[in-house]
Amino acid sequence: MKFKTITPIDGTVYQELEYNTLEDTNNTLEMAKKAQKEWANKPLQKRVEYIQKFIDSIVAKSEDIAVELAYQMGRPVSYGVLEMRGLRERAEYMLSIAEDSLKPFYPEKKSGFERYILKEPLGIVAVLSPWNYPFLTSINVIVPALLAGNAVILRHSTQTPLVAHRYKEAFDEAGLPGGLFSYLHLQHSDASKFMADSRVDGVYFTGSVKGGYEVQKAIVNKFIPCGLELGGKDPAYVRADANIDYSAENLVDGAFFNSGQSCCGIERIYVHEDVYDEFIEKFVKITKEYKLGNPLEKSTTLGPMVKTGAANFVREQIKEALDKGAVSLVEESLFPNSKEGTPYLAPTVLVGVDHTMRVMNEESFGPVVGIMKVSSDEEALELMNDSDYGLTASIWSKDINAARELSTKIETGTVYLNRCDYLDPALAWTGVKETGRGVTLSAFGFDHVTKLKSIHFKEI
Repeated sequence: MKFKTITPIDGTVYQELEYNTLEDTNNTLEMAKKAQKEWANKPLQKRVEYIQKFIDSIVAKSEDIAVELAYQMGRPVSYGVLEMRGLRERAEYMLSIAEDSLKPFYPEKKSGFERYILKEPLGIVAVLSPWNYPFLTSINVIVPALLAGNAVILRHSTQTPLVAHRYKEAFDEAGLPGGLFSYLHLQHSDASKFMADSRVDGVYFTGSVKGGYEVQKAIVNKFIPCGLELGGKDPAYVRADANIDYSAENLVDGAFFNSGQSCCGIERIYVHEDVYDEFIEKFVKITKEYKLGNPLEKSTTLGPMVKTGAANFVREQIKEALDKGAVSLVEESLFPNSKEGTPYLAPTVLVGVDHTMRVMNEESFGPVVGIMKVSSDEEALELMNDSDYGLTASIWSKDINAARELSTKIETGTVYLNRCDYLDPALAWTGVKETGRGVTLSAFGFDHVTKLKSIHFKEI
């Protein structure tokens, strides 16, 4: 059976490929199982060499990949190469800490005993990745998993299937032994059977909350590690002492980059009443400078959303908010390409919003942001925590001590000060509540793709 990738640029078929069969899945698992045992016995330095060659190979094709991404998911080509830069940054950081992160742990010495803890590979790791940041979401697991001695099988979104092909091409060019990295294009029912297979030793999924629950169902009869990076409704708080020019510029980018289709994008902003008017004025002015259009054109700074259905979902949130009394501060007429029945949607800035509106409590995943006035840190904190999600939150202030105090009370995986929508590979990428569970990146990311074995020898 075939599947089609429809480009959001003009709604035509960009790619048509075959789904893999269950027989393909079985063969892929068998190859991975055989290859992994030999790979796990290779010295870490040898694994590092293969991964570095892979990084160099795939990043060298950044320009071509940027065009492919524009066709597959709508991101402007002018921004496409940034994802590949991020891939190199994250992957090479994981290379740099692999030796320390994977070495045995030795507790205090005890006379007459030899004691230490090994970190061993899980075996076969399944990675299920989304279309919105198709390389960055997947590389977070693929590189540490391979470095730790695992084999990896990637099931990528059918919206961005060529990402899997690019990975395979680069690993082949790097000379990675066959079977260690593979991909499968699977229908949902076959993906569930794949994850449930006894040969799969760990599952790592990035996607919707609903998808996360389906992953848990698929592996309910196995006790294996499962990483789930799910939804977000990430807040920002602009304090009275913030640098307003800087905050407005960076929060506009955090809200509208990638057409707002980022799990850690800014979806709601709380601004102290003392600087609210100034912030709103500058935020709206910057938003109006965006150019919505064909992502293949270099001048485009805001591309279409991935699908018309996704754009319609955001339009429904906006309409409901307006019906309840919210006000839109950016005229859609400024963006003539924004049209009903298409994935092209103008950036929308809403004020007069509250938490009874879906746009303030339901993940939007599009170019819309609601802004509320607050009178204190305490009010901002209460509103920031009033969410089912907890991926990131950002504070904008010159007072680092106040930010430290707030950071201990915000229910989230990452707290930023004076930045947003960025993953530092040295820090753990994790979330709370409906955002999921597990860790990628940092030294802790290696812990999630390994298992512990204690060595306890008594001398006689």
